[in-house]
Amino acid sequence: MKAVYTYPKSLKRTPFHYCPGCGHSVAHRLVCEVIDEMDLQERVIGIPPPGCSVFAYNYFDVDMAESAHGRGAAVATGIKRAYPESVVFTYQGDGDLAGIGTAETIHAANRGENITTIFINNAVYGMTGGQMAPTTLRGMRTTTTPYGRDHILEGHPIRMSEILAMLDGVTYIERMAVNSPANIRKAKKAIAKAFQVQLDGRGFSMVEILSPCPTNWKMTPVKSWQWIDEEMTKVFPLGVYKDVTENKVAD
Repeated sequence: MKAVYTYPKSLKRTPFHYCPGCGHSVAHRLVCEVIDEMDLQERVIGIPPPGCSVFAYNYFDVDMAESAHGRGAAVATGIKRAYPESVVFTYQGDGDLAGIGTAETIHAANRGENITTIFINNAVYGMTGGQMAPTTLRGMRTTTTPYGRDHILEGHPIRMSEILAMLDGVTYIERMAVNSPANIRKAKKAIAKAFQVQLDGRGFSMVEILSPCPTNWKMTPVKSWQWIDEEMTKVFPLGVYKDVTENKVAD
């Protein structure tokens, strides 16, 4: 009988600590499938800063180096420059990448650091109790915006893919989601392309993934998947925001 579904070699057989319906587990598997299919397990170094994925080293069976909150891109930069033959990726949430780590992310991208970022956007601070994040939608209720995010007081949700796409050092940016089989398949292709960009030495790449957070959204898993399509993609449209892989690499 032909095997059509196997457990990824680079994903440890450890029960996830994530809440039921969380998109992190799906994203973890996609990254591991890509690592296996591209035969990168012995070359990959992952950087998981604090957040819901703080224990990612328990799940990825590759070399991992924990960074301080928000410093994923800075740590990845140092590791990639010290070990240029390695394949370095950061795995970051919205509070980490778009909040405390905004400066590190933007400057690493602007320098064209040859690293890959997997950016999980669930529009809320998941690990610490569901507070408003930089990506929280207008009107969205959180523990710190119980009446809904007021853009007059708290500003607008920040769109990191659009911001980073404007930078000269960036080669590839795409926003995907993991709320349906079709979107999951597309997300995997995007992750594979982002890793290929690094292998080709073309500079900074990032895949943003819209991910459900049923616990902090106060929804069932099914409703949270629907909410991504009905509300979240209106603010964070899916698609490619930059792709210059057809251009020659500068000397």
